[in-house]
Amino acid sequence: MKLKKIISTTLALGLLVSSLTGCASTNNAEEKSSDGKVVVEFWNALTGENEKIMKSYVDKFNSQSDTVEVKMISQGDYWENGTKLQAGLAAGNQPDITMLEVTQVAQFSSVGALADMKNIISDEKQSDFLEGLMREAEYDGKTVGVPLNRSTPLMYVNAEMCEKAGLDPTGPKNWEELKMYAQKLTNKDDGVVGLAVPIDIWFFEALLYQQGSTVLDDNNKVDFNNEKGVNALTLWQDMMKEGTMQLPPGEGYDAWDAAKDAFVNGKAAMTFQSTASLAGLLEQTEGKFTIATGFLPEESQYAVPTGGANVVVMEKSTEDEKKAAGEFIEFMTDKENTVNFSIDTGYIPTTKSSLESEEIKSLYKEKPQYEVAVKQLEYSAKRPGVVGYVEATEKLMDEIKKALMDLNLDPTATIKSATDIMQGIIDKNNK
Repeated sequence: MKLKKIISTTLALGLLVSSLTGCASTNNAEEKSSDGKVVVEFWNALTGENEKIMKSYVDKFNSQSDTVEVKMISQGDYWENGTKLQAGLAAGNQPDITMLEVTQVAQFSSVGALADMKNIISDEKQSDFLEGLMREAEYDGKTVGVPLNRSTPLMYVNAEMCEKAGLDPTGPKNWEELKMYAQKLTNKDDGVVGLAVPIDIWFFEALLYQQGSTVLDDNNKVDFNNEKGVNALTLWQDMMKEGTMQLPPGEGYDAWDAAKDAFVNGKAAMTFQSTASLAGLLEQTEGKFTIATGFLPEESQYAVPTGGANVVVMEKSTEDEKKAAGEFIEFMTDKENTVNFSIDTGYIPTTKSSLESEEIKSLYKEKPQYEVAVKQLEYSAKRPGVVGYVEATEKLMDEIKKALMDLNLDPTATIKSATDIMQGIIDKNNK
């Protein structure tokens, strides 16, 4: 999850409803390639090196398929892709396949934009996906996507810095140890901070879950205008006051990249990042220092949200396009490609069969950093799947960031203000 800028959810849903009820999709004019293949448009939402990796899989599929051609169009990150998808649906210009960050699924499924996968992906294939990841591919009793590039947050630790400071190089296990590690690893003379963390809803959710709390209750009421919400913010504020935690500069992906750069360059001893960053960070630090990965530290319990994207098929695509989309998705999620995609990127292997493969077992033996994310799935919490959640949490984190930039702001008052704003947005979108 990253901080993001999106158009108003209310406006977006209005556009979607209008398009889905009164506008024909341009995809109704089914496209065929020069050699008679059914052409399906795939909007990719991976960037950087992972975009190149995704393109290699699309090229591989196209070279092997006699009946389907996938036209990949990269639309930026998850949030840019979501905004373009909203506009495209309103204009009647949609892809056949796209990737939706897990909290975006409800927004598009609630207005009927996503196809039911039961007629697109075989029952055998659906049963192979890890149950902990499938929960966020469902909406209103239907499976409207399947896991593609899924992740959990990880703690990344500079093992050599820990050893030099007399600390266990596997990293802190709970909040108190996290504060202690950050204090001992901070070296102001050398410009080294103990912890660099992007201030993102993903990590704030984790702080709540680790106390046994939730973000929303079963009635869509904000559930942390209490001691647990205050505790989460206070942890960050206290570490900022001590100078042991860094608020990375920049917004959205820029802040995540700044935290990674600080870690790679030895200016941050620890960082919280997605498992999807693992392959790149291992490559960038090779020969510099050893990375240890660990669970996010617990408070009363270990707990993390999951993230990344599900792959979905658009409801307005023709039956032939849906069938063709299904062939591509089955290819991307078969055992071999799921294994290789995980090795290439660091994303979690999303199927049971891939976890049982010799390649993954060998990888985990050679590079145990990869296995941590899979083990952490045991402690994963389902994220809220309600319309308006993305917008609401964006506003929430704006308030949290204010309290981290002005450390004199009262955490109790900040949580009260932030949860009131968040509840208003949730209520507006779920009447």
